[in-house]
Amino acid sequence: MALSALSIFFGVLGNITASLLFLSPVPTFWRILKNRSTEEFESVPYIILFLNASLWTYYGLITPNGFLLVTINGFGATVQAIYILIFLIFATTRMKVKTAILVVVLDVGVVVGAILITRLTMGLEAQIDTIGLMCTCVTIISFASPLAAMKTVILTKSVEYMPFFLSFFYFLTAFAWTVYAILVRDLFIGVSFFIIFLMQKLKSSRFC
Repeated sequence: MALSALSIFFGVLGNITASLLFLSPVPTFWRILKNRSTEEFESVPYIILFLNASLWTYYGLITPNGFLLVTINGFGATVQAIYILIFLIFATTRMKVKTAILVVVLDVGVVVGAILITRLTMGLEAQIDTIGLMCTCVTIISFASPLAAMKTVILTKSVEYMPFFLSFFYFLTAFAWTVYAILVRDLFIGVSFFIIFLMQKLKSSRFC
């Protein structure tokens, strides 16, 4: 089934807002580069986002008319890889080890394992359902991953370690992709981003 003009519009809007989401930590990494230290910043959110983007890219490749998913998530995976590389260069030894282990297990092991297992043991429809379910789970987790910085926020009594724009662009992206999912009738995209949309509204109300 070909995409309608309206679904393409919201898909492109989702690409734009997600691009802003992926680029929103740039000031944080500019600070890291300038100070040559990751300070108290966490690498976990970017590792999870890389995993998320990689899985959605593959889902888009095996799903009919999934090119809008491929474009934005391919871009997102590239950006997150750069962020992770910066962490590996400027973090403390302990953080480097932690980051490297998570990258190998999650960003390499899970992605490669999911692709190989589904391709070797399943038909196309089962592959789409399995990868789609994984995408849904990881997307929700990727929303929660910035909470890894909550301990720092509590200890420092500062929100600088949980960038506002990261949460803001999550909200915009969730809205755009939820509407897109309804238009193209994609259950996995819809469930993923609708839950994030609701969680963001709840989070916003708590901090008001």
